[in-house]
Amino acid sequence: MSRTVFCRRYQEELEGLSAPPYPGPKGQDIFDNVSKKAWEEWQGHQTMLINEKGLNMMDPESRKYLTGQMEKFLSGEDFDRAEGYVPPEDSGA
Repeated sequence: MSRTVFCRRYQEELEGLSAPPYPGPKGQDIFDNVSKKAWEEWQGHQTMLINEKGLNMMDPESRKYLTGQMEKFLSGEDFDRAEGYVPPEDSGA
């Protein structure tokens, strides 16, 4: 049976992650309070933000920005989206 958590983003019991995504307290908090579904959605959104906004992950300010966006996204707060981004249409193929 899979592990469930009360997801901070979706405010319901959902399947949890199999391991903390980061070491330390922040990783444990995500492990305890964020669903696998929300984490996978964040990973996709994070990639889009990095690419569309041209973030440099060697830059401390870019990492700080992304961490702030992650906290907003996972808490269900208003978060940044890439300007002009249009998700690809499902071709059904």
